[in-house]
Amino acid sequence: MDRAPLARRSWLGGALAVIAAAALSVAGLTGTAQAADIDVAKNGGFESGLSNWTCSAGSGAVVSSPVHSGSAALQATPSGQDTAQCTQTVAVQPNSTYTLSSWVQGSYVYLGASGTGTTDVSTWTPGASSWSQLSTSFRTGASTTSVTVYTHGWYGQPAYYADDLTVLGPDGGGGGDPTPTVPAAPGGLQVGSVTKSSVDLSWSPSSGATGYNVYRDGSKIQSSTGASATVSGLSASTSYQFQVTATNSAGESAKSAAVTGQTSADSGGGTGGGSVPKHAVTGYWQNFNNGAAVQKLSDVPADYDIIAVAFADATSTPGAVSFTLDSAGLGGYTTDQFKADIKAKQAAGKSVIISIGGQNGTISVSDSTSATNFANSVYTLMQEYGFNGVDIDLENGVNSTYMSQALKSLSAKAGSGLVITMAPQTIDMQSTSNEYFKTALNIKNILTVVNMQYYNSGSMLGCDGNVYSQGTVDFLTALACIQLQGGLDPSQVGLGVPASTSGAGSGYVSPSVVNNALDCLTKGTGCGSFKPSKTYPGLRGAMTWSTNWDATSGNAWSRAVGPHVHALP
Repeated sequence: MDRAPLARRSWLGGALAVIAAAALSVAGLTGTAQAADIDVAKNGGFESGLSNWTCSAGSGAVVSSPVHSGSAALQATPSGQDTAQCTQTVAVQPNSTYTLSSWVQGSYVYLGASGTGTTDVSTWTPGASSWSQLSTSFRTGASTTSVTVYTHGWYGQPAYYADDLTVLGPDGGGGGDPTPTVPAAPGGLQVGSVTKSSVDLSWSPSSGATGYNVYRDGSKIQSSTGASATVSGLSASTSYQFQVTATNSAGESAKSAAVTGQTSADSGGGTGGGSVPKHAVTGYWQNFNNGAAVQKLSDVPADYDIIAVAFADATSTPGAVSFTLDSAGLGGYTTDQFKADIKAKQAAGKSVIISIGGQNGTISVSDSTSATNFANSVYTLMQEYGFNGVDIDLENGVNSTYMSQALKSLSAKAGSGLVITMAPQTIDMQSTSNEYFKTALNIKNILTVVNMQYYNSGSMLGCDGNVYSQGTVDFLTALACIQLQGGLDPSQVGLGVPASTSGAGSGYVSPSVVNNALDCLTKGTGCGSFKPSKTYPGLRGAMTWSTNWDATSGNAWSRAVGPHVHALP
């Protein structure tokens, strides 16, 4: 570098100083030049434990799974009157704007800032079964030099997770975390379940990574925010080479070691469903006594084509399930009788499946290990009892990546006759971005039917953007329309309703309303104020909770709805 004589440098420096001062004083504008925005939060990725964070009532902990990036995330668990609030005080500049964001997972997760000196802010999500980003912004007051940022859950809700929290704005004097470096290449890349058109991949998270890129045969094909991905659109019976890279704001890592995945053979087209009839009635059979009529499987009327045994039990192994017949609660019904009744139903052309979840279900499939455990344990139950498949009724939400992985793995084990049904709540199917909806679309080639629960809901949006109240024909048709327009085949859509007023807290409709809704969707008749833009004669049918409550009412529901479903075009 050339060195200017000292006198020249002094003169030049003085001249520049005069010019700069003059520029700042033009029209009375004086002040200090603003530096580039930084992240003023410390340890927002929780890689240093709970350093810089304070969580109420000892509610916070750092976990290694699930994580959005890196190797750690916050887990905070509400209890009693405590919402599991975790806070950090950050240094800020007065009269400045900051953007607060965080990736969260769980039910009713809040993100906010207080003590701003202006208007305190917060944002929240009612439910995020996979990582979802919350973001808001605030402006500091004229004398504000610190602000408290926080996350919290809600009373009576399960644990929530937070990761990669940032507060972007001018440095308030406290600095920020060190500038990130390019992450290392991911390790442990492996092939999971495969179908004729897809391959599941998983790998070990890279510290400091905020995302990953997936390469097929040397070309980048997709990105992922977590340490897994499903590569679809592949040809049957074909080998592919896969690699992944880790990314963050500093750049992209080198590619991982390559693995080879081969798709399965093409065994013919069509959606999943085994021997389920074109139009089918699904009923849940209760493996417990809650005041409804106690039944053996042999007592379930022939109007039911799919019988979902409710429910499997959680185990101490993440993702794994078991099943034990409640013989005492069912009047001495033995396991041998139960198995024999399953065979008899199947001989009559019915499908008997095991349901996972329910109102009190606690099964979580949130990583590759739990996905494998889920598939293996369900397949074991299918072999032991003779179940035709599985029903997903996880009312605490699903992780679309890993539940899809689990069900595809189960399909690879069980074959083309596997029956897969789902019973999401209405909120879970409002958008194709919801995890339940994403799962249904991810497994569309093996999915039998989604019987959404059109009850215990309140008012919801229909596909036309209008709000409809539960308990009406419009509620059934306008919400079913969302699924039909969102990518599901009509054969994969069913109407889930209570069998009687005792079967749900709210949302009961008479069988005649169910039949009108079925006619509206399949034939364009019997509609209320909402009428779909087209008809869907291939609609699968209807579902009810439960065969036991139906029996309590003299099987009035199945006697009215069953023949109507089976007579659809």
